[in-house]
Amino acid sequence: MEGGNSPSLQFQQLPLATAAVSVQPHTDSFSYKENLIGALLAIFGHLVSSIALNLQKYSHIRLAGSKDPRAYFKTKTWWSGLFLLVLGELGVFSSYAFAPLSLIVPLSAVSVVASAIIGIIFIKEKWKPKEFLRRYVLSFVGCGLAIVGTYLLVTFGPNSHEKMTAENITRHLVSWPFLLYMLVEIIVFCLLLYFYKERNANYIVIILLLVALLGSMTVVTVKAVAGMILVSIQGTLQLDSPIFYIMLVCMIATAIYQATFLAQASQLYDSAQISSIGYILSTTAAISAGATFYLDFMGEDVLHICMFALGCLIAFLGVFLITRNRKKPVPFEPYISMDAMPGMQNMHDKGIAVQPDLKASFSYGALENNDSMPEIYTPATLPIVQEQHGSKGVSAPPYRVLEHSKKE
Repeated sequence: MEGGNSPSLQFQQLPLATAAVSVQPHTDSFSYKENLIGALLAIFGHLVSSIALNLQKYSHIRLAGSKDPRAYFKTKTWWSGLFLLVLGELGVFSSYAFAPLSLIVPLSAVSVVASAIIGIIFIKEKWKPKEFLRRYVLSFVGCGLAIVGTYLLVTFGPNSHEKMTAENITRHLVSWPFLLYMLVEIIVFCLLLYFYKERNANYIVIILLLVALLGSMTVVTVKAVAGMILVSIQGTLQLDSPIFYIMLVCMIATAIYQATFLAQASQLYDSAQISSIGYILSTTAAISAGATFYLDFMGEDVLHICMFALGCLIAFLGVFLITRNRKKPVPFEPYISMDAMPGMQNMHDKGIAVQPDLKASFSYGALENNDSMPEIYTPATLPIVQEQHGSKGVSAPPYRVLEHSKKE
């Protein structure tokens, strides 16, 4: 009886095993669907944000070039740009709730590509076809490389998904890999801040490394906040947990300090350098934080990781080529052009310029204010003596300089 029943038991267990195997592809397809939703939201957000910033810039330029007395915030163009900017940032924020952190962060290259394309389309100068291609060949190559890198990032990005519940976030927060990562990051941040503040090391790499370290914590908290909001919308309330408000406060604080260091960098260096170097450093730091905190690459095979890294490198190269082709601002030359002075002859045609005497005075050239100088340094007058003729016909010198003492 037992021998006769064993085949029937084996046949009854076979469909269950088959059903269990068929569930895994469905889960993978759903996770890839979430990756696609998150990637599309991020691309849409960065694209709309780039259009919004260029629209606001166009509003400022249009007001500066016209006699319109209105302020920029009273124009419809500027408010349209602000609305699109908020919409784009909401799209990027919501994308963190669907896709892994290491996939969303590198997609910010879309904003650089969009800005380059918008700048080429709305260019005001007229170029010949050969000059246009020669001038913007690096931008075209960079856009192509950035698009290829973005495709590789979306295709071979990490596929780890878990619900952003308070329990999962707390478990990741106290894990030893993240604690070790935080210790190293705090030490590096303090060293960089010491050299930047105390040693006056105002190098662009140091400032943007500070921005990148703060930005890595910003994106970690953004994903936690966005994920917990999504889980709450789906029916499991997470907004009553203390970890949600801890992440929210950390997100706001790191974003504010990140914007402060970015503002300081923009005062010292060109925006093109900040865009390229900042994108590379911030993306690298954010991917490292995502891999350590959320374990984005856990369970991924070597091929997917290598192709993802290749996509990042191609996107880095594309952004570097796009920003390298931008015009550098002409530095301020402290001299007065003679043609700007009414009634004066234009001396620049002969290569002559009046250079300033950069001392304590704000005057230019020889027109120096000497009111505060001691009396001994005041210039002496040269009284002219009339020519006197002697009786013998010997003529005296035409003029004689009288020496003045300090009392005179």
